[in-house]
Amino acid sequence: MATEYGQGYGLGSGSGLSSDAGPRRHRLPAGLRAPFEGRSWREFGFVLLSLPIGVTFFTYAVTMMALGAGLLVTFLGVPVLAAGLVGCRGIGALERARARGLLDLDVAAPEPLRMRKPGAMAWMGAVLKSGASWRSLLYALLQFPWAVFSFCVAVTFWAVGWTMLTYPLWFWVFPAYASQDGIQLYGDETHHVYVDNAFEVTVTALLGLLVTLATPWIVRALTTVDRLLVHGLLGPSRLATRVVELESDRGVVVDTAAADLRRIERDLHDGAQARLVNLAMDLGLAKEKLREDPQEAARMVGEAHGEVKTALQELRDLARGIHPAVLTDRGLDAALSAVASRCAVPVRVEVDLAERPASAIEGIAYFTVSELLQNISKHARATAASVEVWRVEDRLMLQVVDNGVGGADASAGSGLAGLAGRLDAVDGILVVDSPAGGPTRVTAELPWRTDPVRR
Repeated sequence: MATEYGQGYGLGSGSGLSSDAGPRRHRLPAGLRAPFEGRSWREFGFVLLSLPIGVTFFTYAVTMMALGAGLLVTFLGVPVLAAGLVGCRGIGALERARARGLLDLDVAAPEPLRMRKPGAMAWMGAVLKSGASWRSLLYALLQFPWAVFSFCVAVTFWAVGWTMLTYPLWFWVFPAYASQDGIQLYGDETHHVYVDNAFEVTVTALLGLLVTLATPWIVRALTTVDRLLVHGLLGPSRLATRVVELESDRGVVVDTAAADLRRIERDLHDGAQARLVNLAMDLGLAKEKLREDPQEAARMVGEAHGEVKTALQELRDLARGIHPAVLTDRGLDAALSAVASRCAVPVRVEVDLAERPASAIEGIAYFTVSELLQNISKHARATAASVEVWRVEDRLMLQVVDNGVGGADASAGSGLAGLAGRLDAVDGILVVDSPAGGPTRVTAELPWRTDPVRR
């Protein structure tokens, strides 16, 4: 059941961790770049489009819902409501696409309609019962007032900022064509204040620069609300997401169990079973030689006795790989100490648990540490390692550290990725920190559950 650390612990030229692989560096800080970045203009475009789109969607939603509610006294109300909700689901699809293109927000489609039987009535019932349909309607109703507010704020800041910033370029328009000295700040029948001298023009431009630099961040804050609306109302519900996760985890568990069964069958067929077959043949030959050549028969029986011991050892190792007796009888501390004693490097084991977890969680923790220690023996080229186990509230924490060459990568499709998948199937997490040159630190987190019989 040993896994391998990606491309091994050593990282060569193909590791992808060169000095050029880091994030792109900019000469200007983010605050000065923001007004000219494509992201800022895309977010501003999203806000500009939100107003006409919001008006259209709000009008459609209110009209269809009002018409459907008014017709509920007749049979026509139900199909009108269903059609209106389907249109709202289409609105949700368009908004997810718009958010994906302009806000770089990728939201999965909500759960599809579930109909127990075909037919128009079943379809209308599925639409009316679907939570995604009503969330799409709620989005169409809430997005409109927010679009009005965000449009007014964004356009005002953007227009005022760029107008003030570029004022030195066009302030001459006022005396030339408007018969006044500049922008009027105040005026009554006897007194007028204009921005008309070099100092005032400069101050206006500086204030415009500040507003222009702040506008992208204000727009980004406004679009954050849009992100929350799209993600919260137009994506799959938490229950549907959880169902998909559980279905995926169930598939992982089934595949893992099937792989373990195939491994056990292969080990039995190629190991103990083959030895037992040879043992039976040797004993048969010894039986025939017993009268003719007792000494040769005794030698063959002695060899058979050695085969029996080897077969028994293989069966013990196989049984230990399925579920060691020491884990059942004495818990993680003793079981992990036994595993550590078979590691190729000295291993320090520290288990700080006031009580034992559920047997299933205990077994997963044992095999996780066992596989990580096998990796250290085979690939790490380490001289020392440590295993720590402790509990934090409702989570069981495992940490395996070695001073080897590093380079372990759980994202490279290696055995560590399979181990991470097994932990994920029970809502666990595997985190690998293994820089080139070491050390390697693998942290696993499992949910804490307690067997009722152990309480």
